[in-house]
Amino acid sequence: MEIEGWSQTLTAGPLLAIAAGAIVVLLVLIVRFKMHAFPALILVSLLTAVATGIPLGQVVKVMTNGFGTTLGSVALLVGLGAMLGALLEVSGGAQVLAHKMISVFGEDRAPLALGVASLLFGFPIFFDAGLVVMLPVVFSVARWVGGSMLFYGLPAVGAFSVMHVFVPPHPGPVTAATLFSANVGTVLLVGLVVAIPTWYLAVYLFSKVIGRRIDLPVPSVFGDQEVHDPQNPPKWQTVVALLLLPMLLIFLNTGLTTLAKSGVIDEATSGTEWFQGLVLLGETPVALLITLIVAAFVLGRRLGTEHGGVQSIMEGALPPVCSVILITGAGGMFGGVLRTSGIGASLTEVLGGWGIPLIFAGFLISAILRVAQGSATVALTTTAGLISDGVASAGYNDVQLATLVVAVAAGSVVLSHFNDSGFWLVGRFFQMDVKTTFKTWTVLETLIGVIGFAVAAVIFYLGAALG
Repeated sequence: MEIEGWSQTLTAGPLLAIAAGAIVVLLVLIVRFKMHAFPALILVSLLTAVATGIPLGQVVKVMTNGFGTTLGSVALLVGLGAMLGALLEVSGGAQVLAHKMISVFGEDRAPLALGVASLLFGFPIFFDAGLVVMLPVVFSVARWVGGSMLFYGLPAVGAFSVMHVFVPPHPGPVTAATLFSANVGTVLLVGLVVAIPTWYLAVYLFSKVIGRRIDLPVPSVFGDQEVHDPQNPPKWQTVVALLLLPMLLIFLNTGLTTLAKSGVIDEATSGTEWFQGLVLLGETPVALLITLIVAAFVLGRRLGTEHGGVQSIMEGALPPVCSVILITGAGGMFGGVLRTSGIGASLTEVLGGWGIPLIFAGFLISAILRVAQGSATVALTTTAGLISDGVASAGYNDVQLATLVVAVAAGSVVLSHFNDSGFWLVGRFFQMDVKTTFKTWTVLETLIGVIGFAVAAVIFYLGAALG
């Protein structure tokens, strides 16, 4: 958010000190004094805004803007996804699919199966939406097989994160590809080559290690409505179809949008009512709403309940996720304050004169912007814009341009912490405290970034040698 008539006068040093101090205060309030994360984030956002010199008359506006922007993208997805998850749980659908997966892959390979399924679902589905759709299946598998929930949860959420960060048609890599004049198809291929080994090394293997160290019970985030022995459960094919429905609708949106941006579909066609209507059906909240309505009809009928019964199931799904929604919004508030204060811009200015290879500079700038303001997409797109002139003058080939996109994307995912909505989303859905979220989610995201960059750098220099 820009404030008319005001510009930041503090230099990078004081701004960095304020940002570091804000994070320390948050840690002390939440870990030492056991303050709830929601008021703690609001308080620290307020203090940070004042300390960085944001005009007092604009402080609340900046805070609510960050809060509202985050809720606008998260609340609808979490609310609709929680209702869908509750229907899958109560009807026995999640349990049926979990049993089918175990029978096909075996109990020992259940985490691998969940991860592979999430990689496939994560191709068109954004992180937040994929997370809330897959969680009921993840929880059911964890209950059935036993052991720490981290064995099953991390491979799934890590898969959605990897696909969202590295692979088009997700917005970050698509935007960066446009700014670098990289071929989206080449970025897609390179992104997949990077994403798959990165997921296996940074996510799947890590989940096996951390799952042995932390015994995390299966959360009851969808309430206490679960039916363990449903009388008339749906077929596993029905559950798969329900999970695929939002994926196909969202893929319709992202596919058509990507084709329009790349020029395959001309402007005249993309402006027609039928084209816009198809794009609308694939908007994530609309896709989840359609899926929820279909699930209510299909699963509600099998449950043998009247409309009031289905309504009761949906209503019961909302209270447990209210905390998730509010804390995620407050995390967005903190990130919004940090962005408005100019911390990211100051960091970029300091790094601009460093004489380091462009691929590493892109990774480093993106990583620091990520830590400073929280949003992976903002860090990726901002960095791409900052170094695009240097990229244009470097004379890179298609493979190198694609790996530059992936390298910058890798930096945008590291060190997830308080100002990242994903930190709170995963932590609260898994019902982990802050310390455990740092040990699991923050480490996982950092491994994804570091290993993803290493793989991309190898491809970059191989591309230079062959090219």
